[in-house]
Amino acid sequence: MAESKTIAVFSDVHGNFTAMKAMYEDSRQHHADEYWFIGDLFMPGPGAENVWQLFQEMKPSVCVRGNWDDLAVNGAAGKIKPLKASRIYFGRLAQDLAQRIPAEVFQKLAAWPLHQSIQAGKFNFSIAHNLPDLNMGQKLFPTQPSTNFDEAFAGDEDIAIYAHVHHQLLRYASDERVVLNPGSVGEPFNGQARLQADTRAHYLLMTVDDQGIEDLDYRHVAYDRELERRAAREAKIPYLEMYEKTLDTGRVYTHDQEMVSHFNHLYHYDEEYRRYCERMAAKRG
Repeated sequence: MAESKTIAVFSDVHGNFTAMKAMYEDSRQHHADEYWFIGDLFMPGPGAENVWQLFQEMKPSVCVRGNWDDLAVNGAAGKIKPLKASRIYFGRLAQDLAQRIPAEVFQKLAAWPLHQSIQAGKFNFSIAHNLPDLNMGQKLFPTQPSTNFDEAFAGDEDIAIYAHVHHQLLRYASDERVVLNPGSVGEPFNGQARLQADTRAHYLLMTVDDQGIEDLDYRHVAYDRELERRAAREAKIPYLEMYEKTLDTGRVYTHDQEMVSHFNHLYHYDEEYRRYCERMAAKRG
């Protein structure tokens, strides 16, 4: 009998501790042997020290750095230039996060690589949050042509795993190599309203053995959305109304410049983050 190993592949927690905890408990019930994390751990949700503690308990053997991990690091350092509403949004969220987790956590996020090439079972995996050398952009959005997905591979790996687009996915590059996406734990997306209504925590249980992939189980795990809402209110996170709207609809409003600008002015987030940038720049000398 082939020896098998079950890997819980997860990404895009985005500070939603309640969803992450439900996903972790589900993975333990299904006997996950190890964890691969594909980026974007914090923000905009209220999860902070609790997310990090749970992450440490999971002990992921693979971690790659997502674009929101970069935003957290740069925003906490006051290095996101507040040139437009969405940039202030990222920075103000990171400013708040910096008050709630130790500085060394940001150092660890910054040290994660953009890409890892890993062997599991008989296959080599190319693992990145988006492209191997770029953790942002829409080149690998699920509706893009197969030739785009050729770029998910850093070399001659057999299988690519990426995240970023918050869609669970199994498809093929133009040469029929396999491309997987575990979806998002905290913010699953879909452009179709009926499909978007399924906002459970999404992740992938992948079982590998010496013949190949024994099983792919795209999991959707229910969690207590009201508990997450209460956590956000108790933490008094910036942009609370936007986060609650996301919990209600599944939609995100990160790049809705009009909405973000409204809250920036209403709560003076723009002024707060600009002053924060100035203080951090002064500390750096």
